[in-house]
Amino acid sequence: MKKILFVTSEVHPLIKTGGLADVSSSLPKALTALGQEVKLILPNYHGLKLGQIPNVIALFRIGRHTVQLLETMLPHSSVVVWLVDCPEFFNMAGNPYVDAAGNAHPNNAERFALFCRAAIEVAMNRVQLNWKADVVHCNDWQTGLVPALLSLEYQCPTTVFTIHNLAYQGLFTGLTAALLQLPGQLLSPDGLEFHGMISFIKGGIVYADKITTVSPTYAQDIQTPELGYGLEGLLIYRDEDLTGIINGVDGDWNTEEDPLIAQNYNSSSLNDKVINKTALQARLNLPIDEKVFVLGLISRLVEQKGIDMLLDCLPELLTLPLQIVILGAGDKEFERRLQQFAAAYPHKMTLIVGYDEALAHQIEAGADVFLMPSRFEPCGLNQMYSQRYGTLPIVRNTGGLADTVVDTLPETIANHTATGFIFNDAHAGTFLEAIKRATLLYSFPEVWRQLQVNAMSRDFSWQNSAAQYLELYESIE
Repeated sequence: MKKILFVTSEVHPLIKTGGLADVSSSLPKALTALGQEVKLILPNYHGLKLGQIPNVIALFRIGRHTVQLLETMLPHSSVVVWLVDCPEFFNMAGNPYVDAAGNAHPNNAERFALFCRAAIEVAMNRVQLNWKADVVHCNDWQTGLVPALLSLEYQCPTTVFTIHNLAYQGLFTGLTAALLQLPGQLLSPDGLEFHGMISFIKGGIVYADKITTVSPTYAQDIQTPELGYGLEGLLIYRDEDLTGIINGVDGDWNTEEDPLIAQNYNSSSLNDKVINKTALQARLNLPIDEKVFVLGLISRLVEQKGIDMLLDCLPELLTLPLQIVILGAGDKEFERRLQQFAAAYPHKMTLIVGYDEALAHQIEAGADVFLMPSRFEPCGLNQMYSQRYGTLPIVRNTGGLADTVVDTLPETIANHTATGFIFNDAHAGTFLEAIKRATLLYSFPEVWRQLQVNAMSRDFSWQNSAAQYLELYESIE
């Protein structure tokens, strides 16, 4: 049994801004189910949704700051959660990274440096808990100083650093090094220094024993100039220690038990799926039509997600016999243009700006296909949810999308492995072509049904992913 300290800046349902929170909840639970002893550590933010008042279990100092360590449980699990409590850094309005106006907290470097140092004190058994980690598993730039600072310790735990999205690097001015009192031996170009700045994520990449990303293809993508953000050379250098492990999908996304959809179903009762289509149409005031081809999209409305490609396709798409349902928010110009199309074609297109968990489930259950034309996608979850729901994803050939969807081709139809539609170029023309391919096959009900069955039979469970992480932990000498 391994003692694993899982270091993260967010975890569902305590606090969430994105997919990192889902992973930070699901993976520790899955590792615990495999017999490991996992302690989850994160900052004690102002906005945490705690079901109970946590207990104070330790008191210690980090520099001039007094830190309390609080203990609670991850809801609906046996995973212990340790909260690093330092009110001047974490009792702030806004989310973990930005203030209420959406601007980065000006002291983020100090906040997460203190968090990292607190995690090290815990991992090294220096806070009188009689618990020392065997493995410290860090996630994204907010935890990148942990492997760097642990490298200076005697008989330290082994370290794993997971890159969830390399686009966010934790870059701060060179003056930050003095402010944080970082040891000089970490500040060379071979360490934390990055073009005259300090890079927190580089700390994880340089100093961790093993590096993971959230899909095998993304592990290759970040070794290219297009998606390496200046760190591709370092990642190529560390290629032997770099592994891609696909995220799993939580049990909340289960067509047989989902309480948020109009009709439960499975791969043997796919005729019932159409009840969810008509319920979705009724909720969104679209014409109720069991036969019409329904396209769903749930996404941040930003360029990374390929929303501009969708906008370029809409003039032609909306001449076809189909309906489009979009749920999301983001770039205000994208929102405005999508609203214009929805207003012009109210019988064919609905846009809901924002996020609604219940509606997200209803779109996954009610649509025929799910659109994910991302320019890059480290892992992605909706394409896996979609397959579980028999809603065939249309995705670009990138990152986790490439690793989790099998393109529909004559040979994959024949051998019953096809689960969706893949296009290569980040261009509206190739995206539109993939949608038209799907539209054509939809007119062949027996073929479509088999594609749905193929998709619903895929194993995207966290047990599979957790077993790969455990194997990785055990491989570190």
